[in-house]
Amino acid sequence: MISRKQIRPFQAELLCASLVFVVTLLLYGWTLAPTVTLTDSGELIVVANGLGVAHPPGFPLWIILAHLASLAPLGNVAVRINFASAFFAALASAMLTLAVAELMIAASYLATPKRRGKRAQRSKTAASYGAWGEREDDSGLGRLLVLAPAIGAGLLMGFSRTLWSYATIAEVYTLNTLLIILIFFLMLRWRRGIIANRRRVGAPAEGWQGTSVAHDVFLYAAALVFGLALGVHHVTVALTLPALAVIVYRTEGLRFFKSRRLIYAALISAGALVAIYAYLPFAAAHAPIINWGDPRSLQEIWWHVTGRQYQVFLSFTPGIMGEQSLEFFRMLVREFGLPWLPLALAFAFAGFASAFKRDRTTFWFLVCVIIADLAYAFSYEIAEDKDAYYLPAFFAIAIAAGFGIRWLIQLPVSKPMLIGRHSLIAAIAVLLLVTIEITGNWPFNNRRHYFIAHDYVENLFSAIELGGLILTSDWQVASPMLYAQEVEQRRRDVKVVDINLLRRSWYFDYLGRAYPGLIERSRDKIDAFVANLKEWERDPRAFAISEALTRRISAAFEEMIRSMVTNENRVGPVYVTKDVLFSGEQGRELSTWLTQSYQLVPRGLVFNLATDRSFHDSPDVGLQTRGLADGTLRFEKDDVVNLKVLPVYTTMLTNRGRYLAAFNQHERAVALFKQALALDPELAAARQGLAESTAKLPGR
Repeated sequence: MISRKQIRPFQAELLCASLVFVVTLLLYGWTLAPTVTLTDSGELIVVANGLGVAHPPGFPLWIILAHLASLAPLGNVAVRINFASAFFAALASAMLTLAVAELMIAASYLATPKRRGKRAQRSKTAASYGAWGEREDDSGLGRLLVLAPAIGAGLLMGFSRTLWSYATIAEVYTLNTLLIILIFFLMLRWRRGIIANRRRVGAPAEGWQGTSVAHDVFLYAAALVFGLALGVHHVTVALTLPALAVIVYRTEGLRFFKSRRLIYAALISAGALVAIYAYLPFAAAHAPIINWGDPRSLQEIWWHVTGRQYQVFLSFTPGIMGEQSLEFFRMLVREFGLPWLPLALAFAFAGFASAFKRDRTTFWFLVCVIIADLAYAFSYEIAEDKDAYYLPAFFAIAIAAGFGIRWLIQLPVSKPMLIGRHSLIAAIAVLLLVTIEITGNWPFNNRRHYFIAHDYVENLFSAIELGGLILTSDWQVASPMLYAQEVEQRRRDVKVVDINLLRRSWYFDYLGRAYPGLIERSRDKIDAFVANLKEWERDPRAFAISEALTRRISAAFEEMIRSMVTNENRVGPVYVTKDVLFSGEQGRELSTWLTQSYQLVPRGLVFNLATDRSFHDSPDVGLQTRGLADGTLRFEKDDVVNLKVLPVYTTMLTNRGRYLAAFNQHERAVALFKQALALDPELAAARQGLAESTAKLPGR
């Protein structure tokens, strides 16, 4: 029978985890983005809202849970799914609190004095230790050594730059983090139970060959969660296997890997994996709004789950890996607060040293998490959400910082002190870490007034006349526009075509449903290209080694685009975003053809393709620029706003000013150059245009 005394430790741990959950959820809720954001947010919201298929690997578990969140009668659909991210992140922080508590208790068990040889003497020694791992007369200190590091690590993770940033938008990474930490917690709980049993009978805590199946419910629960977690972001989940193997080996030895228990766990994971990915063909069969890859056959499902289209981004060249490693260390310095005061990293360093001395299992477990994560992330070239791939490494460092807090509390143990002195040390350490972290990360993660994507879409729409076609290669345009049109049902008359997605056959099914007239008007060229495209999708290697096949599919692609532009210009205006004209070598032929065939008339954030060379006058579009340069939001230099969105505003304002100046509209040109400089005071082209137009104003 379990006594109240045995229950209390877990109740205290649960209370601490609940505290971390509430505090972080309140913070995330306060800083939550009020609408759609950039990058994948628009696409993911549309997919979740309509139970569709997202970009590889599909994220079926996230879609199902986000869809349930979208049904809540609170705010707009984007806010509901944004809040789901906040909820998952807060749970992840709470779960990390519980996981660290398990590690602290296990470390306390391992730190007990060595038993002598006699069984009775072992039992007597073991009985004198309480559920906190410390002697009963030191239960207050034992409790502090468990709970203070747990709370500190949980809050440190909760307020970290990366987790907090994804907790305020619609993304898959907070759920992914929650599930990985839940797997770790269950495995650590399994380990701690086995160690506790061995301590009761006086056996060695680790490496003993006794039977430990009584706690396997936690092992099998971890296996179930592992299989389900593969239905979110399977690569980062699979990368935890070396760390999990360390826990198993250090707890049960090699014999476990030859046992039926491993087979049972593997079968549970495989069953959960198959069950969750069965969503993909089921969703595809119902023709959702977004049916990325149309994964119905086993081959298409395999291609989608394995992210076949993204494998070109994997590179193992030393140069790329060197750049990625420098990027990681730059992110790491800012991850837990002020870059010039990396106190959390100092605690983590002390924690690693402490774990190496006192709990080698934890040390190697954390090292494996970090090494496996970085080995993959360093070889994967991706821009907008690269920091998310480092989340396992970041929470391993947060766990190490928890050990650093424990080390700090234990420093004065050799001196006679009251428990209150230890508590004060713990409180100061946790508060200092959290204060530094919030101070450093708040300006960048407070998205309470984040209307960047919303305004971007509205500014684009405001320049497009009724029934217009807009061609773009910018996902920051296409993704939030999907949300605006498909969820909020705004400007359904505008035909938005993502040129990059035209290289995927499933996208033509979407275009056929969304803009049937566009497809019909260019049916012959579209069918010819799609036939080539499907041939390429079946065997891309054949095209890679055949110059003739490559020329054929490239020519078919160019002819299709030209047909779309020419035919749509007969029924309504056609627009392109600046990236179509300045897309480098890949889009050079299209850019050249557009420039030679049409006058590019800057209007708002797009170019209108005019069929003549005369002056096309229209009212200047009033651009909403909330958060771009008014000080309400802050962005790092590598943020997508600074890299991709802001340059569109400044470039198009400058282009519009130049266009007006070319037709002697200097007063209007001056106003536009000033707007561009207000967003970027260092913009040389706008400065030059302003000087030239100002000199030509009447009376100068």
